[in-house]
Amino acid sequence: MKTTNTGSSFLVKIILGGISVLIAEFFLPGVHVSGWLTGFLLAGLLILINLTIKPIMIILTFPLTILTLGLFLLVINALAIMLADEIIPGFEVDGFWWALLFSVVLSIVNGLFGNKLNSDN
Repeated sequence: MKTTNTGSSFLVKIILGGISVLIAEFFLPGVHVSGWLTGFLLAGLLILINLTIKPIMIILTFPLTILTLGLFLLVINALAIMLADEIIPGFEVDGFWWALLFSVVLSIVNGLFGNKLNSDN
C-alpha cells in the first residue's frame, strides 16, 4: 500500500515551480519577477489556478478547443498567467504574447524538472 504526504508533495511542487518561474523569467525580457519570494508565490498561485479556475475555463471553451485542435489551451494558459499578473504584486507580464510565451517556456522548464504544476501526484 502506497502512502503519500500531500503536504510535502505540494511544497515540493511550489519549490520546483518557483525555480521554473525564475528560470523562465531569466530568458524572457517581457516577464518581470521582483524576487525569488514572488516566484514561489507565483508558482503556488498558478497551482491553485490550474486546480480551480482552469478546468472551468476548459469546459466553457471546449467547442473552441476542439475547433482549434487544442491550440486554444495555449490561450487559456496565457489568460491564467495574466490573471496571476493582476493578483501578485511584483510579477508583471508585458502583454498577452509574453504571457503566451511565458506559459510555453514555463511548461518546458517544468517538464525538464519532471514537475507538473497541476497534477495530483
